[in-house]
Amino acid sequence: MVPMPSQTRPVGDAERRCRAERRSNTLAALWNGNFLRRRRRMRRADDSDRAILDWHSPRWLALAVSILLLSIADAFLTLTLIGHGATEVNPAIAPFLERGSLDFAIAKITLTSLGVVVLTLLAQARAFGRRVAVSTVLYLVAGGYSTLIGYELWLLHKIG
Repeated sequence: MVPMPSQTRPVGDAERRCRAERRSNTLAALWNGNFLRRRRRMRRADDSDRAILDWHSPRWLALAVSILLLSIADAFLTLTLIGHGATEVNPAIAPFLERGSLDFAIAKITLTSLGVVVLTLLAQARAFGRRVAVSTVLYLVAGGYSTLIGYELWLLHKIG
């Protein structure tokens, strides 16, 4: 026979849970979720490879914004180079370029933004056998974009 929950609780142990549903007010839930975050680090050492935190260091915001600005610069330089006769070699983005410049720019920024958001959420997690933090991937993406923009500027200088 399985004991009832009331039987497993010691006598005199008061119910600590609040009866009001704290998520019933959408604006309050958004306020609390955005400004009153609680989880700043993992609770247990074995959670380090799969934790998503409520609060992220300002450096992740700076890195994410930098990547998005580099992506916008890349889109602008790519369209400029295409105007001079170049072709898009990225097979994921090339179909959007055939639909027009605006579709290309929207697709490029959207795909980059989604990737940056996911990587930022997982920045504290571990990847590749617990040796490399996912945040390292963010730094590699920023470095890759910087290199790509340098190459595109070199191509523009060579053309012009």
